[in-house]
Amino acid sequence: MAGDVLKERGHLFLGSRLKRLAERMQADVAVVAERAGLSIQPSQYALLATLDRHGPLTIGELTQAMEVSQPTVTRSVSRLVEVGLIEVRKVRRDQRHKTISLSATGEEALERSRRLVWPQIEAAAMEICEGLEGPLLDQLTAIETRLAEQPLHQRGLRGAYARLSIREFSDNLADAFRDINAQWITAMYTLEAADREVLDSPRVRIIDPGGAILFVEAGDLGVVGCCALRKEREGCFELTKMGVLESARGRKAGEFLLNEVVKRAQALGATTLYLLSNRKSAAAMHLYEKLGFVHDDSVMNDFGARYRRCDVAMRYAGNVQAQAHPAPGTPQ
Repeated sequence: MAGDVLKERGHLFLGSRLKRLAERMQADVAVVAERAGLSIQPSQYALLATLDRHGPLTIGELTQAMEVSQPTVTRSVSRLVEVGLIEVRKVRRDQRHKTISLSATGEEALERSRRLVWPQIEAAAMEICEGLEGPLLDQLTAIETRLAEQPLHQRGLRGAYARLSIREFSDNLADAFRDINAQWITAMYTLEAADREVLDSPRVRIIDPGGAILFVEAGDLGVVGCCALRKEREGCFELTKMGVLESARGRKAGEFLLNEVVKRAQALGATTLYLLSNRKSAAAMHLYEKLGFVHDDSVMNDFGARYRRCDVAMRYAGNVQAQAHPAPGTPQ
């Protein structure tokens, strides 16, 4: 349907247009929050941030601090109490006077948001506002156009990637390779003999036979993840020992790293790229599927029994062509 009445009658429907823009941006914030494993609604952040800054407040004080209506604050408080992010306590014996404060869960969620959500959104919003000038309605049109070209959550992801970098294996990173993998393996499974062989001797087991180990580094955290390509034979590689530290979850470090590892496999001349894993690693399964790995029963039949925790076998179905199954080797 042609025509946008909110744009055409810009001054008449200015409030509706601003509301539409807010809803569009909040939908993008929700995507970033979900990627970080947070269930906070974007419209709830202002109230949580106000409590974080000022400490416990009454409904009236919240209304004044946020400059919104009391019914709006009351509804938000009710929702946040239901999900356990804030607490309501009586002031003395008077039931009419209650203080609202962050719960321990709310403080933790807000801290995670400050690290994983707010920097992405703030950088993306600054980007879409850059260089705006002229009448307000023209600026709104420019913002809407930029959001249509690339929404906030994509701009935020690009910004997150910009803060990540890849490092090559060196002997002084051998301890990081062992520690990162030992952390996730022991948290979910049991460290097996095959794991120890690779983690204790990464150069001998991975690098010298023609494989590779890549690390992802976050500027403020240092090395936060790693992944190996173990060469089975010419053109055949196993993607193995991929892990990201818990402190870096939500920063897209795993996705960034996996993309680079697939590129490296292609550069090494891989015609077959496969991995072995376990369904308990649900987040990893989702990431593998997202980036082009498919479940392969024949790989499972050939190699799954070699490794106690293996109940998933996947093959990369992108540009690396699975022309032949890999020869038996050390499992992930």
